[in-house]
Amino acid sequence: MDRKIEKKKWSTKRLLTIGGITAIILLIAGSIYFTSGKSKLSVDTERLTISEVTKGPFQVTIPVNGIVTPITTIYLDAVEGGLVEARYVDDGTNLKKGDKILKLSNTDLELSLANQETAVYAAQTQIQISQNNALSNTINKLNQMADVDNAFKEAERVYKLNKHLYEQKALSQQDYQVAVNTYEYQLNRKKLTTQILKQDTALIKQQNMQTQEQYVQMKNTLNLMRKKVADLTVVAPRDGQLTSMDAEVGQNKNKGERLGQIDVLSGFKVRVDVDEHYLSQVYNGLTGTFSFADKNYTLKITKVFTQVTNNRFQVDMQFVGAIPTGIRRGQTLQILLALSDESKQVLLPKGGFYQQTGGNWIFKVSEDGKSAYKVDIQLGRVSTDYYEVLQGIKPGDKVITSSYETYGDIQQLILNK
Repeated sequence: MDRKIEKKKWSTKRLLTIGGITAIILLIAGSIYFTSGKSKLSVDTERLTISEVTKGPFQVTIPVNGIVTPITTIYLDAVEGGLVEARYVDDGTNLKKGDKILKLSNTDLELSLANQETAVYAAQTQIQISQNNALSNTINKLNQMADVDNAFKEAERVYKLNKHLYEQKALSQQDYQVAVNTYEYQLNRKKLTTQILKQDTALIKQQNMQTQEQYVQMKNTLNLMRKKVADLTVVAPRDGQLTSMDAEVGQNKNKGERLGQIDVLSGFKVRVDVDEHYLSQVYNGLTGTFSFADKNYTLKITKVFTQVTNNRFQVDMQFVGAIPTGIRRGQTLQILLALSDESKQVLLPKGGFYQQTGGNWIFKVSEDGKSAYKVDIQLGRVSTDYYEVLQGIKPGDKVITSSYETYGDIQQLILNK
């Protein structure tokens, strides 16, 4: 008996034909899609941050941290090394100028002082002896001069008398010649004695001056030694509070070693750390603001320390106007430091998009709000909350400022609400 063979509706050949047609259609659609230049991605708007471009006041600011310090700090260093013999006050004590802080002992220095004092006393004694000898020598020379002068006067008298007698033919030539020779001898003797006395006086004067200069130098050295020994007792150079004291009885301190510091409590300043990137933009006169106890206060840079340590440099800022009530040394303040004057600019809120775009482009939301597409932009300066927009977008435009990390090379976003 013949069996009727039913014709299959979905034969293998038919399936292959349908599959081939479908593949061709998909290939054509994909080609059209990818060659259109706009790869698309659907995103949920709840996962996006959409910000509006505005125009408003703009100022380049950076957040920095500052530590409140006394307006003046005096460091106490060991002028001379020694052993801590006594400590008169404790850390945190309020001092008056001249109050004793601690005493160091240095036997070598004290022995040097004693030797210098002995040398000065010996020099003083020697000077007195030399002066006495010089005075005695001068007296002897003056006595000799008196004798010579007397002998000269007598010879001069006899010479004049004999000359008169000789002219009157009352005296022989022999006796007259003796008087002449005696007179000339005494005259030369007087001249020589006068010259010797004059040279001796000048020599004694010069010796006295040299001796006095040496003595003064020895006295100055002695005074310096006494000052060095006096410096072993450390005293407060100004009124203030003793802090950071690091010296205990029996501890040895080297010359130049830090012993502590005195904080002058007449006011406060703020020492601020700034990233070295801003070194060329920071100078005296720039201001910053901070909030303390629900009030805003202003600070001004008064000194810039250009030395860079660990990629940072420091500045000192002082309060402009009132100092906050209750502020204390060592407190940390969060300061907004202004690097420019305030001006009106087109502003773009800061966001995560910058990490992927470098500020060169952004997704701009279409007017109907259903999509966002890439636009090239140019950004300028940066503040704490905004970028300065130079071109590419304008006030009123809405852009996506959240992260683009998962978008890859997507050219257009389809916004699903």
